[in-house]
Amino acid sequence: MAHGDWSLPDLTGRTFLVTGSNAGLGYFSSEHLVRAGATVIMTGRHPNRLAAARAAVRRRIPDADPERVETLLLDTSNFGSVRAAAATVRMRGRLHGVLLNAGIVHPPARRETTPDGHEIVFATNVLGHFALAGELLLPLAAGLGRMVWLGSMATSISPYRPLDPELVEGYSAWRAYVQSKVATTALGLEADRRLRAASIPVASVVAHPGYSTSGRTAGIIGVNEPSQVTRFADNLQSPISQSKERGALPLVHALAGAGVEGGSFWGPRFVAHGAPRQAKPARVTRDPAVAERLWNVSEEATGVYWPRSALKR
Repeated sequence: MAHGDWSLPDLTGRTFLVTGSNAGLGYFSSEHLVRAGATVIMTGRHPNRLAAARAAVRRRIPDADPERVETLLLDTSNFGSVRAAAATVRMRGRLHGVLLNAGIVHPPARRETTPDGHEIVFATNVLGHFALAGELLLPLAAGLGRMVWLGSMATSISPYRPLDPELVEGYSAWRAYVQSKVATTALGLEADRRLRAASIPVASVVAHPGYSTSGRTAGIIGVNEPSQVTRFADNLQSPISQSKERGALPLVHALAGAGVEGGSFWGPRFVAHGAPRQAKPARVTRDPAVAERLWNVSEEATGVYWPRSALKR
């Protein structure tokens, strides 16, 4: 799949799972992978929206084998849903990559919790993906695969130290979002260190999409339908933004592109927009103490202890 001065290799025979595939970056990441020949397991919380997204992929890539586009219900805020989805995927055998994309981009104004008792943004963006990645280590190892965690350039703008990851005190929507991205980036980098130490052949990578907006993205029924006001406002920011189709490029490059090493961090060439390039994550996300604390919090919250324990099945 070519895109200007960048392209994915031929992915025929390879299988990838993308969380949050029904819209935005997850949808366009799925499209890019299918265009390159991959089999993609599209996941999402809502069956109707997921079906609409799958139909859109088949409509926009008519020459793709329909059997290469699958769907699976998965709600990363619900640990029971994560376990069930992971069990289904493990029965398939090898998995070549998982894109940990699903998340809440616009958090609620007031703090909310999941039925499991966790702050909803942290649960959805971080804990669910931590559990899923651990539960999928066996098929990923069999496929010599990669896991890609979704970061954000917001971690450099507001480098909060996640001393209170669940934001029991001092909650704000912006802080909840940024802290979740500090956590995903720190955990993604820490995961690679731990996987290497355990000699497990799975690479962990972090990638961010720059500033990607729906108003600069192609209209797709059931997937991306911005209002005229949104299109107008987003187009005013065209010098510093890009479409979600282009924002997905660093994500799929980190997942399946050539020259990607575990522990690396990828984003657009010009930070907010551009072709994929390797970059440097925010300092707070590289702090070993932050990563250690978040890892312990995530293990305790999810009950998933990895890397070694996830392979003992």
